Amino acid sequence: MWSELFPLLAGGVAVFVGAVVQGGVGFGLGLMASPLIAITNPDVMPGAVQVVNATLPLFTLAVEWRGVDWRGLGFAVLGRLPGSAIGAVVVVYVSTRALGVLVGVMVVIAVVLTARAPAVPRNGKTIASAGFLSGVTGTATGIGGPPMALVYQSARGTQVRATLALFFLFGALQSLGILAVVGKLPARALWTGAALIPFMILGFAVSGPLRRRLDGGRLRVAVLTVASVSACTLIGQSLARW
Repeated sequence: MWSELFPLLAGGVAVFVGAVVQGGVGFGLGLMASPLIAITNPDVMPGAVQVVNATLPLFTLAVEWRGVDWRGLGFAVLGRLPGSAIGAVVVVYVSTRALGVLVGVMVVIAVVLTARAPAVPRNGKTIASAGFLSGVTGTATGIGGPPMALVYQSARGTQVRATLALFFLFGALQSLGILAVVGKLPARALWTGAALIPFMILGFAVSGPLRRRLDGGRLRVAVLTVASVSACTLIGQSLARW
């Protein structure tokens, strides 16, 4: 009994923390939840996290939907379509460990470069490229937020959270569909993801004060910090599986 309950409770705590972070910064759920769930309950990954990833954006959009950058979202989705397909190939044929290390290093380099610059140029090319990379890593590992967040790091808080929320909603649904097609979405992953949703709702509910604090001009620092932690977590998770 305990052996079955512990992975769910551990994953629930990770999802709760991730929902608090994502509710304030705009991303971070996959960062917090994916590594722990991958360790304690690997058979449900990445499907279980994608179920939660498809649910949390609904709450963000209910509060901040007016902030969506529709033009940028279009470029991001355009980039994510092929990225998700490649992510599915990675899940089936390629080592996600090698991909995790590679992407983690790339994010760290991007954070260092952008931390020294006023802002990342936000245009069709950069947004589509971020969407592509997010599609690959999100589908393969459940952690797809950092590339998009780095592009939007200098935007208003409401725009960051709303745009990323709609992007994550579309992306998670797309990833779930692709995982189902390639036979990597067992029923247990869906049930586990559904069981984690109450933890996610509670985390989002208590993230309000964090949103207000970050909207005071601290969002860019928070985005870079979470992206750095995300990259290091992804590298560590990948190396631990080697």
